Amino acid sequence: MNKIDALSVNTIRVLSADAIQKAKSGHPGLPLGAAPMAYELWTRHMNHNPADPDWPNRDRFILSGGHGSMLLYSLLHLFGYGGLSMDDIKDFRQLGSVTPGHPEYGITVGVEATTGPLGAGMGMAVGMAMAEAHLAAVFNKENYPIVDHYTYVLGGDGCMMEGISSEAFSLAGTLGLSKLIVLYDSNRISIEGSTDLAFTEDVTKRMESFGFQTLTVEDGNDLEAIGAAIEEAKADTQRPSFITVRTEIGYGCPAKQGKASAHGEPLGEENVAALKENLRWPCAEAFQVPEEVYAHFARLSEEKAETEAAWKVMFAAYCQEYPDMEALWDQYHDENQGLQFKNDEEFWADSGKPEATRSLSGRILNYMAGKMPNLIGGSADLAPSNKTVMAGKGDFSRETPEGCNIHFGVRELAMTAVGNGLMLHGGLRPFVATFFVFSDYMKPMARMSALMNLPLTYVLTHDSIGVGEDGPTHEPVEQLAMLRSIPNFRVFRPCDSTETAAAWYSAVTSRYTPTALVLSRQNLPTVEGTGRGALKGGYIISDCEGTPEVILIATGSEVSLALEAAKILTAEGRKIRVVSMPCMELFEEQTDEYKESVLPRSVTRRVVVEAAGSFGWGSYTGLDGACVTMEGFGASGPAARLFEHFGFTVDHVVETVKAL
Repeated sequence: MNKIDALSVNTIRVLSADAIQKAKSGHPGLPLGAAPMAYELWTRHMNHNPADPDWPNRDRFILSGGHGSMLLYSLLHLFGYGGLSMDDIKDFRQLGSVTPGHPEYGITVGVEATTGPLGAGMGMAVGMAMAEAHLAAVFNKENYPIVDHYTYVLGGDGCMMEGISSEAFSLAGTLGLSKLIVLYDSNRISIEGSTDLAFTEDVTKRMESFGFQTLTVEDGNDLEAIGAAIEEAKADTQRPSFITVRTEIGYGCPAKQGKASAHGEPLGEENVAALKENLRWPCAEAFQVPEEVYAHFARLSEEKAETEAAWKVMFAAYCQEYPDMEALWDQYHDENQGLQFKNDEEFWADSGKPEATRSLSGRILNYMAGKMPNLIGGSADLAPSNKTVMAGKGDFSRETPEGCNIHFGVRELAMTAVGNGLMLHGGLRPFVATFFVFSDYMKPMARMSALMNLPLTYVLTHDSIGVGEDGPTHEPVEQLAMLRSIPNFRVFRPCDSTETAAAWYSAVTSRYTPTALVLSRQNLPTVEGTGRGALKGGYIISDCEGTPEVILIATGSEVSLALEAAKILTAEGRKIRVVSMPCMELFEEQTDEYKESVLPRSVTRRVVVEAAGSFGWGSYTGLDGACVTMEGFGASGPAARLFEHFGFTVDHVVETVKAL
């Protein structure tokens, strides 16, 4: 390691230690141990341009071990990303800073994904690599590799323990994602001590079984060996690569090196001083960087900019030779494609017959696929049941990466992380799908979608006790409340074809919010009174003269039930209003005046009808209202019998209203 390399690596280490010490909070172990491999990757092997962080053909880097965020912030500062200043480094982990405790997408320029939950970055990296493979297959022409970049992800022992990594890497190996390179920071230490306490498997053999090329660097400080391994990984064009780099957690700090205590707490003032002395650090004060280091990174940044400039020349020639592909490129990268369906009568057409909303969704999806070429996605081995197969769009596979139908296998958690990665990459509009009850497996990554403002679409079918004979293990009861509890997440449970079209329109036009389409297995009737008011989340579909005595609020399959009950009550002289509430979150986004017009505060007698738990409806029913909902788990039996057994009948709704 030459002098400037050694000084630069130690700059990353010292900056990290200083920032964590000032914050009195953080994780110094990973930055101290992994600084050499990150430096080697970013300076000599990664194509990126700090002056243009959104360059489409940049290599992606994801720090899956997000607790080591100061490693990434130090690199971003030294390269000059987004003006990340030394004051920002000093503001590490403080309220409102652009250097939060874990990397957050959209907060810090240069951060490709929000990470923190261990293993999540691994799954998202697989999604990014899939996006690269797909777009390369669609757009590249001979002599014009306009999509040609790598996805690098760095994580440690904790990331490899989490099940999401195995799910995601199993898929990556099956697909032969050769542009995916994993850097495994193997320091054999976790929070509780040696990994031998709970993690003794041969990780290399596991990765080999997944179909990865596996490489090992015995000395995590050997830049030349690390660089050679990265180049060997790039040379394998058939398999993703997994590079184990043997490191020492807390490297350079005599009292902490190799110990679990280096993981998640500041080193301490004395140990920071000892670190600097041990590394022969030339600066006396904290947060000082030698000028030759800044000059070194400035030269590197200029070289990186030249790489992008050469790509732009090639892209301009490509567009001139292939104007039709330029138009397609623009279409793929147009975030407003969904708006074309606003006044598309075929998109909004009523089927005119009883159908399951999953079937209606499948027809709408296929119609959109003919007009949105960048629509891509699939199911966790349930596409025929979820109705998510896009006819004529091909399967995404090792042999046919241009295909748009992704077979995720039974991997709900990794599927959702991959969906996030596809969205983060850019140029694609992805969706993921499974049975609604299995959204429990998806929830951690669904939360990440919302946190990152990613408008990923979730197709979740078999939405209630209407699943029937499969019984309570497959009948979602609490899942609506679970997803509705996530901030910045829309849950759309439509009652018929019009509301299903509204759900899809809302999903594909959303810019910053993910949307779950919660769809029925059983056929539902076309509901009189539904319309594009569904885009407001809640709206009146049946009303009375003057002020109503009681308001019935229903979603999905229970809307028609509420309407039938309203007819009986109206015939008896009651003044009843029926509100369809397919999406609470959209309703809450409306003006106070609109919400008051639908649910007047003066009308306190309200009954909610939904074949799920009552949790979350209290803000609408208040103290004077009631719920016709599930109070426990479902059961196994024919759907019609179950609805009757659990009280989802016209008579029971009528009785509940009268009891008020």
